[in-house]
Amino acid sequence: ISGRCEQLEISAEAENQNQERRKPFSCDICKKCFAFKSAFDAHMMIHTGEKPFSCVNCGKSFSQKVNLTQHMRIHTGEKPFSCVNCGKSFSQKVNLTQHMMIHTGEKPFSCENCGKSFSQKVNLTQHMMIHTGEKPFSCVNCGKRFSQKRNLTQHMMIHTGEKPFSCVNCGKRFSQKRNLTQHMMIHTGEKPFSCVNCGKSFSQKVNLPQHMMIHTVEKPFSCVNCGKGFSQKQNLTQHMMIHTGEKLFSCVNCGKGFSQKVNLPQHMMIHTVEKPFSCVNCGKGFSQKQNLTQHMMNHTGEKPFSCVNCGKGFSQKVNLPQHMMIHTVEKPFSCVNCGKGFSQKQNLTQHMMNHTGEKLFSCVKCGESFRHKVSLIHHLKRHTGEKQ
Repeated sequence: ISGRCEQLEISAEAENQNQERRKPFSCDICKKCFAFKSAFDAHMMIHTGEKPFSCVNCGKSFSQKVNLTQHMRIHTGEKPFSCVNCGKSFSQKVNLTQHMMIHTGEKPFSCENCGKSFSQKVNLTQHMMIHTGEKPFSCVNCGKRFSQKRNLTQHMMIHTGEKPFSCVNCGKRFSQKRNLTQHMMIHTGEKPFSCVNCGKSFSQKVNLPQHMMIHTVEKPFSCVNCGKGFSQKQNLTQHMMIHTGEKLFSCVNCGKGFSQKVNLPQHMMIHTVEKPFSCVNCGKGFSQKQNLTQHMMNHTGEKPFSCVNCGKGFSQKVNLPQHMMIHTVEKPFSCVNCGKGFSQKQNLTQHMMNHTGEKLFSCVKCGESFRHKVSLIHHLKRHTGEKQ
């Protein structure tokens, strides 16, 4: 047995000697060996920091000529490595190798925490930051941190105002490509995300889970003032403005404020006289599609919103909860001067004019003012000669 061990030791020593003969150039710093002096010299530049190969276009330097050659393809646009499956081209062979994994489905890099696999090591490295909480990329303007460099790049456009992605139909610009893709669905009418319960479709995936809460009756967001529940946090935020009276969105023409941003562009149509939605029966124009839909019920007589107590129907959903207060005797709107209660806010507003003497409704013919709109309508019939 000892004779065989000695023979193995001799063989291993001989192999090492052969290795030294095959790669006679050894790095004293990292002990790496090379067969050719040119490769050894190029390697040593890693340790010395020497970069003798410079790009004539941008001045960037490299320690090896092969790296300069690869870099030059950025300027020339040359992509010599093509995928045999889809024809996509790449400037570097390593990128083609990584791309091929899309077709083969190969994902050799796995997360040891959750088991998720990736085709590229760089994606695994970025994914690991979810578990570690590491965010190495910081915004120099506001200090916000990101785990991925591309997210920082997108974030910086908020500060610079840069919007490189344009809609070919209306010219609207976006800072992120995914926002442009979502916007394009407005023009195409595409709604790929559908509810399995009622079939309603959405152009954005984020709207589907919000809609699903209607079917589950889940309302996790509650108002601390009145206890009303909401399925979406943004609806709670908007609702809170009822209690605070906050109106963040103001009209530049008349100064009228709104608690919701969506109401401002609708209001602006009053000033522009833009009425893109027309009734096919009488030709009346509307600035908002929902107003046309409600108007159409005058022609059809449709009243889809019914009271469960008395069966009275309404063409508009907003009128039903107002009507329901008759049965519940609920009067949540009280006058601060005399304490009288009202079931509808508009009735309180009209009542307050009795105390203030304010008359908001004026006749354009003679200038006489009225507290109530109905009184102005009756008054106008005198000028037109119409029977009251």
